[in-house]
Amino acid sequence: MKRLDLICVCCLAFLSCGKPKSAVEGAQESQAKSAPKASEKSEKGESNAVEMSSEAQQRAGVAVAPAAIVPMTQYLQVTGSVQPMDSSVAHVRPLARGRLLEIRAKAGDRVAEGQVLAQIDNIEAGELIAQYNSASSELQKLRIQLAAQQRQVERNRRLAEIGASPKKDYESTLAEQQGMEEGIRAQESTVAGINARLHRFGINEIDGSTSPTSAIRAPFAGVVIHMDAAPGEIVEAGADLFTVANLSTVYVQAQVYEKDLGQVNVGQTVFITVDSYPGQPFTGRVVSISQMIDPQTRTAPVRCQVDNSAAKLKLDMLASIRFSTSTKRAALSIPTDALQTIDNKPVVFVQTSPTHFEVRPVEAGAMAEGRTEIVRGLKDGEVVVSRGAFAVKSVLLAKELGEEK
Repeated sequence: MKRLDLICVCCLAFLSCGKPKSAVEGAQESQAKSAPKASEKSEKGESNAVEMSSEAQQRAGVAVAPAAIVPMTQYLQVTGSVQPMDSSVAHVRPLARGRLLEIRAKAGDRVAEGQVLAQIDNIEAGELIAQYNSASSELQKLRIQLAAQQRQVERNRRLAEIGASPKKDYESTLAEQQGMEEGIRAQESTVAGINARLHRFGINEIDGSTSPTSAIRAPFAGVVIHMDAAPGEIVEAGADLFTVANLSTVYVQAQVYEKDLGQVNVGQTVFITVDSYPGQPFTGRVVSISQMIDPQTRTAPVRCQVDNSAAKLKLDMLASIRFSTSTKRAALSIPTDALQTIDNKPVVFVQTSPTHFEVRPVEAGAMAEGRTEIVRGLKDGEVVVSRGAFAVKSVLLAKELGEEK
């Protein structure tokens, strides 16, 4: 009997294991399996969102506005590069032949006005110093002779007055004195001429220890954009050793196709962007349009003058230049202040509730009249942070920083 009971228990256990699950049990198990994924999705969504109370928004000056389709000025966009202004470039050359002793600046260095760029052993200055010393010695000799002659003239004058010597002796010595005085004036002129030439080399005082070394200095504050010098080299007068450019104002030279030249005018305002500073346009104006077309590219150089007092634009930096045209077209746009940059990508903060903002990557287009076209990423009517977006961005970055710790 016990054996029969054991067999029944085993059969019941087997049937229980093979029993199919009910619909409720299956749903519960499926929900349990999917729960971690939903949690992951929630965490991901929260990392791209910012929660700000109404009071915090008011303190930060946050305001919102809807993306809207409005008429926007159409722009002609071309490429170009940053170039120095011709009037702000100086070629620094030695005034005389010599040997370079020391180089104190290199290409790319920022220099001040009058800063020493190099020291040169000035061969011509060495010869002039020798001439100066010789001429000065001769001048001193003539002055000593003149002093002796003046005493002789005075003696002859007194003897002639008392009849002790002929008057012609007095007159002869007086003529010799006047000749010496003329010789001294000529020698003084020679010394002054040599001294003036030495001043051109920066040698203002001459004594026994004076060295024929000259300093080559920067003519104005700027950047050394070219250098062709090395210590020990013998250089000739007029050799181009350094090129210094004042880059506080630069040209951005655009290459405009001949078919588009009718949309470009001297004095026209342009907007310039570079990859190094996305979302930070520079404003300039057209100052010249070339009268020649490149037969290979069918483009004409157009120079745009741009303020560069912040020294952000570097020489030969590639740039995108936009010229406004008289044509307008309807485009989805937002206030330009709404656009922010995170990880070098443009984003906006979309308001999903009064205190909730979502980070939305977008593709920006043309800018005009304080608005920026949105090519992709937003829909008409979606509300974005139009003022105080930087404050919202700061809250997001602080939150991400806190999560990393």
